[in-house]
Amino acid sequence: MTPSVAQSWTRIETWLAHHAPRTFAALEPPAEASAIAAAGEVIGQSLPDPLIESLLRHNGTGDDDLLPPFWRLLSVRNIADVWQLCMNIYRDELEGTEEDDPDQVFGPWWHSHWIPFASDGGGDSLIIDQRPHRRRGRVGEADHEQGTRFGSHPMWSSLPALLDATATTLETGMAVEGYLPVVADEAGLGWEIL
Repeated sequence: MTPSVAQSWTRIETWLAHHAPRTFAALEPPAEASAIAAAGEVIGQSLPDPLIESLLRHNGTGDDDLLPPFWRLLSVRNIADVWQLCMNIYRDELEGTEEDDPDQVFGPWWHSHWIPFASDGGGDSLIIDQRPHRRRGRVGEADHEQGTRFGSHPMWSSLPALLDATATTLETGMAVEGYLPVVADEAGLGWEIL
């Protein structure tokens, strides 16, 4: 059974505090419940429960990468902003066509039921797929040049699974999906791609 978001955050925070204090210090304080509700209104649906739980722990990671290999968690305000930007860019492309099969590895360029929660700082996002299907809640990578892809590794099955895999690889120092945590740049967390 996948640990809860809170359990994984405790493990991540403990590791960061001891090994990557700069990244630990960059963790934002909790989001306000009212800001989370406002983002849901902008998006037109409530944010997924695991994302709400994560935002109530840390409202993003600022400019520091946390998730392998180079993802920083978005603040609740940035979640709504990225969603709106993607809706403006991709609104008329592919959504509702035969290419919008939720069981496929590749998705459309964008979908209104995708909730962005992490960014690489270069225009790409990690999203939570909220389309009503059996794999609802899985994590995908929305690449602005190549479209959206859903990985097969168990860490991409949900936000709780991704946080658990991140905590485990930090604690064990063993690579996950070819990504190895490293501490550099004045005690900041980074990821080496093997």
